[in-house]
Order: sequence, then structure tokens, then C-alpha cells
Amino acid sequence: MSANRLPAPPAPPATGRAWVFGDDLNTDLLAPGGTMKFGIAEIARHCLESVEPRFAQAAKPGDILFAGRNFGAGSSREQAAEVLRHLGIACVVAVSFSGIYYRNGFNLGLPLLVCPDAATVAPGAAVACDLDAARIHIRGPGGGPDGGRVLDCEPIPAHLVAMIRAGGLVPHLQQRLEAERAARATSASTPTASTAPAA
Repeated sequence: MSANRLPAPPAPPATGRAWVFGDDLNTDLLAPGGTMKFGIAEIARHCLESVEPRFAQAAKPGDILFAGRNFGAGSSREQAAEVLRHLGIACVVAVSFSGIYYRNGFNLGLPLLVCPDAATVAPGAAVACDLDAARIHIRGPGGGPDGGRVLDCEPIPAHLVAMIRAGGLVPHLQQRLEAERAARATSASTPTASTAPAA
């Protein structure tokens, strides 16, 4: 390392482990149609059961889902994104997303990262998401071959990051409205300088 080069910042601590899937993981797999009459907790119990029966029961808050192309294709049902939030999935990293799913995910506060190498992660690897830098830090299970890898993803626009931090579109709009009301109240309560009449 040259004297003028700064060291790379330390990787964030791992938040969970990697769940890795292939292409075309559609909304019927994420939120099966036969469960739509139930609440989100029951729908989540069946998330991806036909692909990975252990997923809904074994997924932990902070885990990251990795997938190939066309993630979330199919219907426009919001429950397909909501189930992953309910299960505590920190973010979804895929080669590409369907347009509707991409909008639904951010509207519900689920981070979605586009990365061409998303499906190359080893299942079970310890992972962490740096949302602001749009990077995924990977450590292999037991110090395996994925140790120390970093996946660079497409940057997320600042307004979408803010929406995620707020918990989704509705909470984000509520926060903005409350901030605007507070600003108006402060402005209304601030005395203005009076102009003395001319002598």
C-alpha cells in the first residue's frame, strides 16, 4: 500500500446468513395464491416452501436473500415483498427484478439491490449489507472461499434509501407531513419585527 492510499474502511459486522436461489423466483413462490385469504403471518409461513421448505422456519432477522434474474415476476401482490420483511430479511440481492416487484419492495421498506454476481454467493455464508454504499460484505461459512468478498451493487437513489430508513412509502410520507407541520407551527409562533410608525 502506498503512503498516500487510505486503508479500506472495515466491513460491517455480519447481520445474518445467505439464502441463495436461482432465476425467475416469482410472486406465487414467495406468497402462494392459496394463502392470500390469510394474514401476513400465515402467508409468510409458506414463503418459498415449494423451493426451499426450510426457508420460512429457519430464516432469521438479518439474513439476506440472493437470487438470479427476474426476481419477483408474476402478479402485483404486495404480500410477496411484505412476507420477506415479516421474516426479517435484511435485503434482497438479485441480478434483476421485475419492475412491479421493485416498486412494491421499496414502497414497503424492503431494500432491493441489483448485482450481476448475486447468485455466486455460497449458501449459508455470513453476510452484511451496507445500504448507503450499495455493497454486500461476505464471509464464507467456516472461513470458506467466500471469506472477505465484497459485492458492488447498483447504487440506490438517496430518496429511496430515505424511504427504506423510514420503513416504506407511507411512513416516509407521514414523517414528511409531520416535519412540514412542525415547520409551519414554528414559523407561525415566531414573532416578526414590527415597524414603528414614522414620526
